[in-house]
Amino acid sequence: MPLTERADGLNVASLLGTRSTSDPQGVFLLLRDQPVTYGEVDGKAESLAAALQNLGIEAGDRIALVLPACPEFVIAMFAAAKLGATIVPLNPRLTLPELHYMLRHSEATCAITIEEHHGVDYLELFENLLVQLPELQYLDTVGAAELWYDDRIFQFEDLISAGVGRDYPATEVDPTGDLFAILYTSGTTGKPKGVTLTHQNVVSTAAATAQAIGLGRQDRVIGVTALFHVFGIGPGLLGALLAGASMVLQDEFDAGATLDLIERHRVTVQYGIPQLFATELHEQASRPRDLSSLRLAAAAGAPVSDELVRDVQKSLCPQLLSAYALTETSATVSITRPSDPADKRLFTLGQPLEGTSIRVLETDGTELPLESVGEIAVRGPGVMKGYYRQPGETAASFDDRGYFLTGDLGILDEEGYVHLVGRRKEVIIRSGFNVYPRELEDWLQAHPAVREAAVVGVSPIKCSEKSSAPASSSSRGRSSPGRRSRTGAGRRWPTTRSRTWSASSTASRSRARARFDASSWPA
Repeated sequence: MPLTERADGLNVASLLGTRSTSDPQGVFLLLRDQPVTYGEVDGKAESLAAALQNLGIEAGDRIALVLPACPEFVIAMFAAAKLGATIVPLNPRLTLPELHYMLRHSEATCAITIEEHHGVDYLELFENLLVQLPELQYLDTVGAAELWYDDRIFQFEDLISAGVGRDYPATEVDPTGDLFAILYTSGTTGKPKGVTLTHQNVVSTAAATAQAIGLGRQDRVIGVTALFHVFGIGPGLLGALLAGASMVLQDEFDAGATLDLIERHRVTVQYGIPQLFATELHEQASRPRDLSSLRLAAAAGAPVSDELVRDVQKSLCPQLLSAYALTETSATVSITRPSDPADKRLFTLGQPLEGTSIRVLETDGTELPLESVGEIAVRGPGVMKGYYRQPGETAASFDDRGYFLTGDLGILDEEGYVHLVGRRKEVIIRSGFNVYPRELEDWLQAHPAVREAAVVGVSPIKCSEKSSAPASSSSRGRSSPGRRSRTGAGRRWPTTRSRTWSASSTASRSRARARFDASSWPA
C-alpha cells in the first residue's frame, strides 16, 4: 500500500503507536552512535505525556521546544501529540527579544529547553521569562547538571520517571482540524508570523515526500540538523517514521562530520541545503570518504544550481533531487523524483506532490497559461490553516479559490514541472533561512555613525547568499564613507526577518542599493 494511503486519516501520535507496535526494536534515531528504537521513543513519550497531563497540560495547550536535534526533542514532540497539545518549535539560537516575542505570541504554557547551548544558560534565561510571561507556567530542562528545581521547573528525565505507569485520559485528535504545530517564519513587515499546521498537514506532506523519493525500511537518513524547521519535523522525522527508516541526528551544521557519519553508519539518503552539499564537495576532495552507501540526496531551502547538481552526482552520490518547500505548505510543494529524466532533475524542482496543485498567477490574480512567468500559488493537504492570531495576514495570503500565494515567481512547464525564477519580495537566503534586507538596513541605521545602508546578497561558495551592507557615514558618529560592513561590529545580528518600513525608505534604499555593485565585492 502506498505511504500516502497508509497515512490517510492518521494523526502524529497514531503514526508512532502503529510503528512501535509493528517494529518496537527498529532503530528510529542514532545520535553519537547511540541507537534509540521506535519502542523506546513511544514508551518515553507516553510517560512524559502522563507527567505533563498531571501538571495540567491538556489538549490545545502550546508547548515550546527550545532544543537542538536530539532524542529529547523527538520524545517531547510525540508526547505533545499524544495529549493533543500544539508544539512551538523554536531555534535555540534566537535572541532573547525574539524568544520572548514568540513565547508570548504563541501563549506557550510549557517550555522544554536545553539547559545550556553555545554558552547560553537557558535555565537562568527562562527563570526570568517565567516572571515576565504569565501564560508560561512550567519549564522542563534537558541537561546533566545537578540543579535544584521548584514546583514550576523540572528535569526532563525526572518527569519521564514520574510518568512511568501513570494513566491519563485519552485525547481524540481530529487530524484535519486540530493543530499540531505553530512554526514561526519571517515576515516582510511586522513581527514574525506563526504558521499553524494541523496533523493532516504535516502527515500528508511527510508521506507524499517519502513516497516520491522511494524511502523505505532499509534506509538510513542524515542531514536534518534543525528539528525546529518544518522540513526536519515533516519529511525528516515523520517521513522516516512512516517508511520505517532510521534517522542519524546531528546537533550542528558540519559538512566534514556529516561525511564521516555517512561512512560510519552506511547512510543511504541525505537531506540538506545547497550550502551543505557545496561544502561537502570541498571536504570530500580534501579527505575522501567511502560514500558508496549513499543512493540519493535531496536539497531544499535555497535555489540549487545545475552545476551543483552535476558536481554532487559526480563526487558524492548518484542522484541529487531538488525540492521546492515552504513552511506554509508543511515543507515540500514539489520535488524531482529518481525516475525523472536527467534534464528535469537538473533544471527543475520537479512535479507537485500527490494531491497538491499549482497555479501560476498574474499580478491581478488571473491564471496564466503554461510556460508563463508569474506568482506560484499552491493548494493541497499540506497548506497551512493560517497565521496564528493574524486573521488579516491569513486572508491576504490566499486567493478566492483557496490557493496560498507564495510570493515566489515561477513557471509551470507543459509536463507539469516547476521552475523557480525569483521572488516578488526582496529576501536573501542564507544557510536555508530568510534574511530581509530592510530589517538589517533598519538595524544598521540605528547606529549613530550610519546615515544610509543598503543590504544586498552575494553568492560565495559556502553560502546560499551572503549579506553585505555598504554604508555611508553620518555626522552623528565616526565611520569611513562607503565602508562595507560584513559583521555587526560585535553586535548580534537579528535572526528574525521583520521590521515595519515606510514608502520613503523604500525609494531611498532602492537608490542606495543601485549605487553599489555587489558583484565586484570579494566573497
